[in-house]
Amino acid sequence: MGTNRLESFSDGVIAVAITLLVLGLTVPDPSTTPSLSHALGAKWPEFAAYVTSFVTIGIIWINHHVMIDRLKKTDHTILILNLLLLMSIGIIPFATELMASYLRQPRGEAVAAAVYSGSFLVMSVLFATLNRHVMLRKANMLAEELPLEQRRRILSRVVTGLIPYAVATGLAFVSPYITLAICAAVAVFYAQPMASGLDRQA
Repeated sequence: MGTNRLESFSDGVIAVAITLLVLGLTVPDPSTTPSLSHALGAKWPEFAAYVTSFVTIGIIWINHHVMIDRLKKTDHTILILNLLLLMSIGIIPFATELMASYLRQPRGEAVAAAVYSGSFLVMSVLFATLNRHVMLRKANMLAEELPLEQRRRILSRVVTGLIPYAVATGLAFVSPYITLAICAAVAVFYAQPMASGLDRQA
């Protein structure tokens, strides 16, 4: 099977997921809000989680495009792994709203933070698994032949992203704010061209 349908379907799912994020942003009720600026400031967890998740999904879309662009065709395993990856992306809007709602609550904030960073961790693991399958087991399906060393270097850069998400998930029970900060820092880092895959190496 060619890659056009795979990429089109993936783009659609990712577009829906990234659009659903905005539904977590709520407008302050004018009848109970004496100061709009204060009310908006109090909603900073919603904005912070929204921006972090939006950038993260955007980055995975960029890297997904780079990965699929390397392929000349797909197989059943690639399709299944891609579906699992899309499933993990689809849960991010829920995890984002959970994080924004519970970040400043006295109970449940640690679990919410763990679910939030954990959703990014699962997405990263599945993306790395899909990349590993493509780069090591199905190198014959690549549009252009890549040396083994280069393929391993690409995988290394993908796997490196798992570490901060794993750390963030573990630290959720220490401080959910640290978890959010780590996830935001990862998003900022991978938004850079050299790290995001725009150089076709990530």
